[in-house]
Parts: sequence; structure tokens; C-alpha cells
Amino acid sequence: MNITQKINAFVQLGNTIREFSADQKAALGQMIKTKNDWFTPENLDLALNGLQQYLDKTNLEQWIARYPDLQTTRTPRKVGVVMAGNIPAVGFHDLLSVVMSGHVLHAKLSSQDAVLMKELIRLLLDIAPELKEQIVITEQLKGVEAMIATGSDNSSRYFEAYFGHLPHIIRKNRSSVAVLDGNESKEELTLLSHDIFQYFGLGCRNVSKLFVPKGYKFDPFFEAIFPWGESLLAHSKYANNYEYHRALFLMKKMNMLDNNFLMVAEYESMVSPVGVMFFEYYDNEAEIQQKLQDNADKIQAVVAKNEAFEKQVAFGQAQKPQLWDYADGVDTMAFLTKL
Repeated sequence: MNITQKINAFVQLGNTIREFSADQKAALGQMIKTKNDWFTPENLDLALNGLQQYLDKTNLEQWIARYPDLQTTRTPRKVGVVMAGNIPAVGFHDLLSVVMSGHVLHAKLSSQDAVLMKELIRLLLDIAPELKEQIVITEQLKGVEAMIATGSDNSSRYFEAYFGHLPHIIRKNRSSVAVLDGNESKEELTLLSHDIFQYFGLGCRNVSKLFVPKGYKFDPFFEAIFPWGESLLAHSKYANNYEYHRALFLMKKMNMLDNNFLMVAEYESMVSPVGVMFFEYYDNEAEIQQKLQDNADKIQAVVAKNEAFEKQVAFGQAQKPQLWDYADGVDTMAFLTKL
């Protein structure tokens, strides 16, 4: 298949997803939830909406146009991909990239997200059976010629040891932050609440740390996030995480604010547990710029309302990446075109 045919196949997959009936979504959601309680019907909807944005024809064509080398003939390489499973279909972008680059995907699916990924692959191959030669699902990545792996800081050391001799992209833990100036409107803080709580905060693009000016009053923030409380606490895993860390923080006598479903604690770490939001005070923009620069390798996105920061996205947009918004800032397609 040439590039145009592949684009059309993925556009058709996007249309198929868009046309899912309520019964189809419910059935798929039930299958997914039996394997992973975090993948609620609401989070499935979010993920499917994100895929539809990826698979928009205009977006695909704009993305592919950035890589003229894709038009040249190359020897297909076996590209191993270890996929994450923290949010639904999080590995789909790697699948799309490898297939569009003309290489052969050898995918090790996450057990947390295997149901949805297998269904998406099934639908794609129903549309374009020719792609069966480019997509292999496997448990053992033997004989691969390049590697893309996503995992924790600990698993990254394992990946380096086993696959470091190959051309590779190895992704580690990342999270996102928000920089507030204290003058945000209620609407902006409400949008920020989506950046925090969508997917229960489990994605690398979810905000898990706030930077606020000294003297910042959290009342407007708590007011804006209040509508999330009931649905979050209705989810047993979220509620259990919140209660556990609340008890832990109380035992440690940590200084924190608590609205009965989210604890806000002053802490330097960039990554907060589920049910917790860390924050730090800052004095001026130069200070916060330095802090972000020092932690650049841990930050996926910066949510703010002015355009003063690298990796910046607007309020409410953290979980709406474009095809060219690459994980860890590493251009996956550029890597694949050079193999």
C-alpha cells in the first residue's frame, strides 16, 4: 500500500469509530473494564474521541507532509514496540507511526490495554487486509531491528540493557504541570480540572503539579474542581488511593489542603499519586522558568494561559495532543524514517 492508501485506510477506521452505536460502545466498554477498572466508559469515550482527531484526513495529511522521505522506497525493518497501558489506546500513535513509515510493527501490548488495542487492529485489518504484513502482535520481541519502548524509570533500565544496542526510543516516567498566576478565571480553572482529572490523572499529559505565586489562595481552584468529586469518589480505585494517601499524609503530619476528594500538598516532586496534587510557590517568572528547565526531562506538557513556556498548552488541552505532539518530545516518525 502506498501512503495515500494507508491514509485512506486510517481515515476509514476513524469513520468506523465515529459510527459506533451506543450498544457497540457499551459492549466494548464492558470487555475493557473487566481487564482494567480504570478504563471506565467515560474514559473510553475520551480515548475514542482522541483517535478520531488523529484519524482526521486533514490532520493525517498535514502530519505526513512533514516527512517527505516517506515517499521514497526503503527496506522495511522489524520495529519492536512495547506499549504502555496507563490510558486507553495510548499505544495507538506508535502503531500508526510504524505502519505509515512502511516498517513492520512487532507489538507487545500492555495487559492493561490489550482488549481495546486488539479491537482497533481488528477493525483496521478488516478495512485494509494488506496491512496484515505490517502488524504482528507478540509476547517476545525477538529478531527486531529497532525498538520503541514506553515504561517507568525502572523498566527503562531493563529496556536499555536488552535493546540498547539497537536503534531505539526509550521513554521514561513523565507528567505535566500547570503554572498559575492567580488571576485565572473560573472558566480557565474549570478547564484545568479536566487536565487534572481526565483518565483519573493517570496519563503523562495529566497535570500532577501546580506552580503558584506566593500568597496564592486555593479557594477558587477548589470551587472550580468541586463538580468532579462525586464521580471520582464513586470509583473504588480512586477513592481507595485518596483514602490511603490521606491517612499517610496525616500520619506524617504533612502540611496539606483537603476538599474530601483531592489533597493539595506543598512538595517538590513532579509526580503526585492518584488523589493528590503537589504544588510549589514561586516569586517571579524567571524562577519558574529555571525550575521548568531543570526538570525538563520529567515534564511532558506545561499548562498555562500565557505563551511564556516551552511545551505549553492551553487550559483544557493537555489530553488533546495532535499527531505531531510526540511523547517525551522525541519525533517518532523522524526516527522511523532514518532506519
